[in-house]
Amino acid sequence: MSDIHPAPAEFSADQIGADPILRYFHYSHLPAVLQGASKPFCDLARHMVETLPRNPERTVALRKLLEAKDAAVRANVN
Repeated sequence: MSDIHPAPAEFSADQIGADPILRYFHYSHLPAVLQGASKPFCDLARHMVETLPRNPERTVALRKLLEAKDAAVRANVN
């Protein structure tokens, strides 16, 4: 795992191995105000991988969730 995108503690190595996109949901490196914008998306991603079957639609859902998380974080950057 790179230093830029460390594995979030919320996901196991197996989960990240199966869905590498999960590494982009980390937020501990962000300032507090941006963590507040990012954490709910990480929580929802965790819920999704724990409750939805792994299939192409879940992958699309995670990708779109990541896009939404990125936009929410950018909305808090001046």
